[in-house]
Amino acid sequence: MKTLYVSDLDGTLMQPDCRISRQGVRMLNEAIASGKLFTIATARTPATVADILKDVDMRIPAVVMTGAALWNPNTKKYSNVRYFDADRVAKLIEIYRDTQTPTFLFTLRNDMLDIYHFGGEIFPLQQKFMEERLHSPYKTFHISRNGSELLPDDLSKTVLFYTMLPDRKAADVFAMTSEVEGVRPQYYHDIYGPEIGILEAFSENATKAKAVRALADSLGVDRIVCFGDNINDLPMMAEADIAVAVENALPEVKEAADIVIGPNTSDAVAKFILDHD
Repeated sequence: MKTLYVSDLDGTLMQPDCRISRQGVRMLNEAIASGKLFTIATARTPATVADILKDVDMRIPAVVMTGAALWNPNTKKYSNVRYFDADRVAKLIEIYRDTQTPTFLFTLRNDMLDIYHFGGEIFPLQQKFMEERLHSPYKTFHISRNGSELLPDDLSKTVLFYTMLPDRKAADVFAMTSEVEGVRPQYYHDIYGPEIGILEAFSENATKAKAVRALADSLGVDRIVCFGDNINDLPMMAEADIAVAVENALPEVKEAADIVIGPNTSDAVAKFILDHD
C-alpha cells in the first residue's frame, strides 16, 4: 500500500527549540531512503521551513502557509497556489483600513513572496517581526520609508493577510472578516502570549486538508497518515485515512485521533513513520 505521511511541524515533529532533532532527522532519512513518502504541512513560509528541513532528504513538496501553496524544497518552486479573488482582497483591505489595523499583505509571484504593509503605522511588535525576516532569500518586504501605504498593483496574486493585535481588537476584526464570503480567517494566540491575538486571512480554498489531498492525488497514494497537535491540524487529520496525535496535543486533537503516540520531545512522529508500513 502506497502511503503518504504528513506531519505538522511546531509541537508535532519539532522539538521545543523549533528544530528536528538529530535522531529525528536520521530516522526520517532512513524512512525516506526505504521508499516512504514523507512531507510536512505547516503555517510557516519557506523562509523558516527551508532551514528546518535542510538536513532532511525531502523528495516531495511541502504544504506551506496553512495550505495556501505547495513548495518544493529542492527546486524552491511553488505549486497548487490558492490565491484570493481580487474582489475579496479589496474588501479585506477596506476592513483593515476602516478599523485602523496595521496589516501585512503577502503576494506570491515568480516563486517569491512579496510583503506589503498598510492600515496604519508599523508598531514595535510588527517591526520586530519584519526585522527577523528582512534578509531571507524567500521573501521581500516593500515598506515605505515615510510611513505611507504600499500595496501591489495586482491584488489577484494575494495569498495571505497577517497581523498581530491586542487580543480584544483582534477578536473584533476577526468577526468582521468572517463575514466576507470566500475568505477563511484565523484568530489565535501564539508565541506572543494571551494578550496578543494573531489574525490571518486566506482564500477559502487554502487549507492544509485541501493541499494534502491535492498532493496525495498527484502522487497516486492509497492512504494518507497525518500527524498533528493543535486545532488547525484537525481538518487535515479528518482528511487522513489514519489520524495520529502526539501525546502533547490538545485534548480535542487526541480525542479526534485514531492513534495517540509519544510526545514531540521523543521523536515519536519520525519513529512511527520508520516503524510502520
